[in-house]
Amino acid sequence: MPYLIETFDKPDHVALRTKLRPAHLDYLATVAPKLIACGAKLSDDGETADGGIYLVDVDTREEAEALIAADPFARGGLFDRVHVQRWRKAYVDGRSFL
Repeated sequence: MPYLIETFDKPDHVALRTKLRPAHLDYLATVAPKLIACGAKLSDDGETADGGIYLVDVDTREEAEALIAADPFARGGLFDRVHVQRWRKAYVDGRSFL
């Protein structure tokens, strides 16, 4: 069952995000089979990230929470808050799942 995980970085933590990013990308490669989609939320300049969206296909909320807790961004203290919510997969890549 899909879950939406939305993360919000702590203010003024761009340097920490940059430092943790290589380990974060390595981690995403290990959980890739569970990712429907994933990416940073960007400011209007298209460059500055201040959080992210993860659409994950896992069996339980606890598994979704464990997945984000194990992310180096979370372990490294980047996130101000994290929101986990069940998500209905209606359309992905122009394909209906309804």
